[in-house]
Amino acid sequence: MTSGAAALLRRPGEPQATFLELFFDLVFVLALVSLSHKLLDDLTWKGALQTLVLLLALWLVWIHTAGFTDRLDSEHRVIQVLVIATMFGTLLMAAALPEAFGEQGLFFAGAYVVTQVGRTAVVVVLLRGNEAGAAFARSLFWSGVSAVPWIAGALAPGTTREVLWVLAVAAEAIALALGVPTPRLGRAYMRVAEYAISGAHQAERYRQIFIIALGEPILVTGLALSRSSLEFDRVAAGVVAFATTALLWWIYIHRAGALLAQALAAASDPVRALIWSLYAHLTMIAGIVAIAVGVELVIEHPFGHAQPAWIAVMLGGPALFLAGRGMFEYGVFGRVSRSRVIGVLLLAAIAPAVILLPPMAVAVASVLVLAGIAVADASRARGRPPEAPSPPH
Repeated sequence: MTSGAAALLRRPGEPQATFLELFFDLVFVLALVSLSHKLLDDLTWKGALQTLVLLLALWLVWIHTAGFTDRLDSEHRVIQVLVIATMFGTLLMAAALPEAFGEQGLFFAGAYVVTQVGRTAVVVVLLRGNEAGAAFARSLFWSGVSAVPWIAGALAPGTTREVLWVLAVAAEAIALALGVPTPRLGRAYMRVAEYAISGAHQAERYRQIFIIALGEPILVTGLALSRSSLEFDRVAAGVVAFATTALLWWIYIHRAGALLAQALAAASDPVRALIWSLYAHLTMIAGIVAIAVGVELVIEHPFGHAQPAWIAVMLGGPALFLAGRGMFEYGVFGRVSRSRVIGVLLLAAIAPAVILLPPMAVAVASVLVLAGIAVADASRARGRPPEAPSPPH
């Protein structure tokens, strides 16, 4: 039997994703809905920046937890307690999120710092002397670095808080992009023993969080329809909203979404490939948050006047999703399909043309672009053997 630090590590052949991880993801249903409502309440550049900062904070909690359960045994009681504690910390963050840049700033920042630093510090202590502990020491270092502007920002008013919190999330995001460089440990790239990544587990976790994110426009569609009297125009808007969500799923899963595990296994540096994938998924989920805002707007005002900010989220959300999907495709196949690029350009090109059209027309235009990409994907794959992953080196 294994004992000590080794007993905490995930062993080969264990289930790819456990019920504990699925349970943990449930809190992100609330978190993402809170994010879209915050953006809906403040459809300005300032509101968009604040929403992005909060999304990055939530995303950092999720990716660190995904790495946590990828390396550690989710059946171990200590690990279960730490994951559930992280879930509760995330729940508190989601509860404080609507007023995070107002009265609940210190509560939100405190919940974030205690969740990230506390969980990781416990694991560093438990894994002392084991090579796997170095990966968590990196996370602890950068969580500690970002904790300073998080708390300082929570104590500062207005714009100062925004600047400090942007620095906080930027510090961790840039550190990830650079391979988590840490004093005395260097960068994480090519550290095979330190980061024993399970491609199958990570791929399943990213698919799961993507499905959780897709649940947001579904939830918004249902709730918005339930508040209406189900007139024809609102039901039609609901059909368009549902079609948008279904197309997002199709475009995501087609080829690249189904081959992430194989791509991570084939990558010369799995850590670098995984970091690229996490940024691609962040971009797609940011697009889905904007799409959810657009869904509520089109169902509530199907034939009203489409304000410029409404058009920005209704077309910008799908464009952001396609940009992230292009990044994802590049990470799996080392190239980007022309349909992704054309789709983004089309969405940008039609924005000025729909300024006088009602939200329903804008939503239909977006669906037609997404449908065109789905058809192009299916046509390109018809009659050809499945393409093998070829991640860039």
